[in-house]
Amino acid sequence: MQNLDEFWGLTKEVWQTGVFGVDIGALITALGIFVGFLMLRGLITRFIIGTLRFKVSKTKNLLDDEVLTALEEPTRLAPLIIGAFLALQFLDLEDHFQDIADNLIRSLITAAIFWALFRAIKPLSNLLTRLEKLFTAVMMDWLVKATKMLIAFVGIAAVLEIWGIQVGPILAGLGLFGVAVALGAQDLFKNLIAGILIIAERRFNKGDWIRVDGVVEGTVEQIGFRSTMVRRFDKAPVYVPNTKLADNAVTNFTAMTHRRIYWHIGVEYRSSIEQLKTIRDGIEEYVLGSDEFAHPPEVSTFVRIDKFSDSSIDLMLYCFTKTTDWGEWLEIKERLAYHIKEVVEGAGSSFAFPSTSLYVESMPGEAPEVFMPPSKQTSAQTPNKEA
Repeated sequence: MQNLDEFWGLTKEVWQTGVFGVDIGALITALGIFVGFLMLRGLITRFIIGTLRFKVSKTKNLLDDEVLTALEEPTRLAPLIIGAFLALQFLDLEDHFQDIADNLIRSLITAAIFWALFRAIKPLSNLLTRLEKLFTAVMMDWLVKATKMLIAFVGIAAVLEIWGIQVGPILAGLGLFGVAVALGAQDLFKNLIAGILIIAERRFNKGDWIRVDGVVEGTVEQIGFRSTMVRRFDKAPVYVPNTKLADNAVTNFTAMTHRRIYWHIGVEYRSSIEQLKTIRDGIEEYVLGSDEFAHPPEVSTFVRIDKFSDSSIDLMLYCFTKTTDWGEWLEIKERLAYHIKEVVEGAGSSFAFPSTSLYVESMPGEAPEVFMPPSKQTSAQTPNKEA
């Protein structure tokens, strides 16, 4: 009986002593509080988000809806922080452990606040649409990314300060380390500066069709800090260092005001002057009379007899369409080609094709046969009659 009393006494001592001076019963109760909030997190956040969503749905502005959607995930962290705070308060820890618990709660609250700010930057950036008149859309994207990086840095620094870690000496050490890294990362900084120059000069934007001779041709999809992603017309992505796009000549086809048609139309040499005039006037009348083409003085337009080629008399057609869309431009070219064929055939002429003429001054007549001397082998086989 005495042994059982001693065992029960040891059990009570372990139960009351527990871990870090906290009895096991209090630990189980605190854990139950935290698990309860963890289980009720979905219900609590659904109630809070649902109530807020109902209120913002009555407004005509879509910005509050986007901000609420961005803050939904950080809001789900709030019940966990409350549960952890109540559980730690119930434990009534000693001074040293209580300081650690307080710092943990402060860190969670700080992380939740800066996480909410980090996610809210994107929808709030829509308020800066007026600045796109001064800056390009790509520059606005860079500004949003830089702001997010700044918020993340300040958030991390705030958490470190809570735990008594001074950020200043760390930054000083990183500065010295950064000098060493910069010496080996010159290309990275060159590409970064080149990207800033590309955006500042507005060479191209996302969605533009560009060509850099010997480098790439395609549609710009993303302008990054180090490289630009250009998708070729075969749908293969090409990641081009920004220095390649800043140091080389870039042709931006999307920035075209008009799209050019430049043809040489060859007709047969047997075409008369009247036929050539009819063909030229018919083509010029069609181009100048169509609303699909831009007209002088806005652009230059020429339909002229250009040159005498080897197999044809060439007419030069030089004009511009109003549209720059490639598909529409092809349709306009097709209709123009149909009309040119009608005009040439209607004038009684025909299109020329490459040909070569061979002139012979005289035909071969009767001529003496060419004497072919016998070979030595043949002479050796011939019998000597005198012998």
